[in-house]
Amino acid sequence: MTKAEIANIVHEKVGLSKKESAELVESILERIRMALESHEDVKLSGFGHFIVRSKRERRGRNPKTGEGIMITSRHVVTFRASPLLKEKLNEGRG
Repeated sequence: MTKAEIANIVHEKVGLSKKESAELVESILERIRMALESHEDVKLSGFGHFIVRSKRERRGRNPKTGEGIMITSRHVVTFRASPLLKEKLNEGRG
């Protein structure tokens, strides 16, 4: 699913113009992006939790050459689906 598809759904369900819907979707995603850049967690009830984690510097190796290298420290975003989303994904199984 793309931002344009989400904006189109907002347009159809809410009745905003296509331009207003696209701006609304973009502003929501921008706010989420800003929160993550500030190392804030983002929790969307019934959907999931975006968490910023720090990874330490560590040893790795180049898979082509086998040469040892140092992988620099960095921040990554992880996502944990809510129990409700997990339940919806697995309905009808089992």
